[in-house]
Amino acid sequence: MNIRKAERKHSKIKMALQGPSGSGKTYSSLLLGFGLVGDYAKICIIDSEAGSADLYAHLGEFAIIQISKPYTPESYISALELAEKEGFKCIIIDSLSHCWQYLIDYHAGMIGNSFTNWAKITPRHNQLISTILTSPAHIIGTLRVKQDYVLQDKGTGKLVPEKVGLKAIQRDGVDYEFTLVFDLDIHHFASCSKDRTGIFMDKEPFII
Repeated sequence: MNIRKAERKHSKIKMALQGPSGSGKTYSSLLLGFGLVGDYAKICIIDSEAGSADLYAHLGEFAIIQISKPYTPESYISALELAEKEGFKCIIIDSLSHCWQYLIDYHAGMIGNSFTNWAKITPRHNQLISTILTSPAHIIGTLRVKQDYVLQDKGTGKLVPEKVGLKAIQRDGVDYEFTLVFDLDIHHFASCSKDRTGIFMDKEPFII
């Protein structure tokens, strides 16, 4: 154990892109990956989106690791370890939402106490997040979002559903684990909802 002075270092970015279907998450991730490493051949996509990444093969010679059902945390971890072993400098996980949806469905099929069952599942998800955060590569993870609603009392005594915006299909709080979080809208504009680099916060929405 020792004490040292804090210093700004070159670090590997851990970034999330969240947006609805059609917002351009895969395409934007590839552009960002190229911006980070300067060569599409150094980028690998872990693809659970049924080959959607192949649509952008014209951009450059990036690699793809295709994963299929069931989208277990362990399959994502194995794909990450394979990409790291092959020396890729940027790994895109497209999409992390499939893994979370798998865990929700898996939990729903378990017998017994719901709370106790989550205690068995959460460590599996935690291991995936830990693998992402400790990776020696830049990581860009995409997250699907859906419209979220809350029940509001409008003074009539009846609860009425009301839109409150978009919610990522992912465990609550996962976005806090990333260095950067970009929110993409259906018109492909990105806004930054979390930024530990200090580069993008408070910037006007922009197209990546």
